[in-house]
Amino acid sequence: MSIAQLTSGTDITRQAVTKHLHVLADAGLVHDIKVGRERLWEFEPTQIEEARRSLELIAQQWDHALMKLKLAVER
Repeated sequence: MSIAQLTSGTDITRQAVTKHLHVLADAGLVHDIKVGRERLWEFEPTQIEEARRSLELIAQQWDHALMKLKLAVER
């Protein structure tokens, strides 16, 4: 999608969206391609899937740590 498409119908400025897209691009979650005079932005599905897996692992680690804490407090 273009910046114009992403901001259409919102109060968010194009500059704000552009700034956020560049942060996401630096993280490898989106990329842009130049088509004529505009840039189109796309998600990087493989990177998003990797981020999801990492977050699930972190959630499992927290669940485990909280369970250990609960057992310790109940003793």
